[in-house]
Amino acid sequence: MGAEGVTMAGEVDSGAAHELLLVLAVAGLGLALAMVVAFGPWHPASAGSARVGLVELHSPPGRAAGATAG
Repeated sequence: MGAEGVTMAGEVDSGAAHELLLVLAVAGLGLALAMVVAFGPWHPASAGSARVGLVELHSPPGRAAGATAG
């Protein structure tokens, strides 16, 4: 009876380790999928690459550059 108890305890530990590895594998797969979605392109790419340039800033017409509400 003592030998059977050891065998049963070994099987329970093996089952728990298997379940833990399964949980970790699913968590890793979910993390990998989240990273692909987060760092992947959010819009389809155009056929030609658009030229990148600086954005020009313009003030609205009719307002003084240094005017503040008083």
